[in-house]
Amino acid sequence: MAAPKISVYSLSAELKNTTDDALPNYLTSLKFKQSHFLTDVRLGLGYSAVVIAGITFWADHKLGWDATKYWTLLAVIAYFILNGALTYWIWGVEKGKIFTGEINDTLVRTKTSSVNKHQPTYKLRVRYEKQGKKPQQLNISAPFTRWFDSDGCFVATPFQQWLASEIPVIGEADPKKVASSAVSIESKKGSGELKEDTSNDTHGVPQANGASPSTAARSRKTKKSHS
Repeated sequence: MAAPKISVYSLSAELKNTTDDALPNYLTSLKFKQSHFLTDVRLGLGYSAVVIAGITFWADHKLGWDATKYWTLLAVIAYFILNGALTYWIWGVEKGKIFTGEINDTLVRTKTSSVNKHQPTYKLRVRYEKQGKKPQQLNISAPFTRWFDSDGCFVATPFQQWLASEIPVIGEADPKKVASSAVSIESKKGSGELKEDTSNDTHGVPQANGASPSTAARSRKTKKSHS
């Protein structure tokens, strides 16, 4: 399947939404168990309001206004209550959360902030909590150009590498995607950079009169025997 191609100038809409959609897909591929509680509640409130409106329309059509006017009043009140609850749930509870899930007893929540029209930067707030430990929160950001090419195509690998490198719990789940600029100790040993740390300090150090350590020791023993 070809990568989605979008306008590189549509910052707050398509670039952000495409990135938001890619994040849960990546985490679930790493065996994160996603929680759908927030989505289930939102859908429940929305569908309940639609069902009430449908039943009210059907009753009015079949029974007439006089027989259903009091029930219609109650249905309208319930409809507005449900829609008010739905609005609060979206803006007050979900608040831009795009993923909630867990892996290996670690609860992870991710939330995006709005994108500034003149600053094409993706901002992500991550909160993760390991069982029995203090919750940790990270605020990370990167330009969209890091995972969108000049044609507007989303490239998954750079985005996944950014997440794995910036968020420890994701890096633990996908260590191959973690980018590191540090030189390992093994590579230093292979290049000989650590040889001086393990060598004897007396080797190669010039002694008095140009004698080596072993020659100087033998000369001292000879002087003691003559005395």
